[in-house]
Amino acid sequence: MSSDSLPIIAKSYELYKQIVEINSNVQKRWRYGICVILEKTILEFISNLITANSAPKTHRQLYLLKANAQLEIIMLHVRIYMEFKITNQTKLYQIQSLTQEIGRMLGGWIKANNF
Repeated sequence: MSSDSLPIIAKSYELYKQIVEINSNVQKRWRYGICVILEKTILEFISNLITANSAPKTHRQLYLLKANAQLEIIMLHVRIYMEFKITNQTKLYQIQSLTQEIGRMLGGWIKANNF
């Protein structure tokens, strides 16, 4: 199965694109701090999803758990964006909704791979 065919990877890529778009319009003080960290975390998250998809079933759980921890970090950063009003609240609610959807997909994948 191609990693592009997994809906969770497509949604994660959409999340990354939206974050990059938001980050391009924030103040410099935020752009080179939390914004860079969030973008990097999302890329690592996507990388773990792709690795989990290609890993043997016995190793898949490790990558999924790493991805789950990274998703928690992503959600924390989005909450920080909201609290500090780094960008438009409407866009952040859309981002938050997307991360929750990705979380449900990841939770289902983790549950399906428990053995």
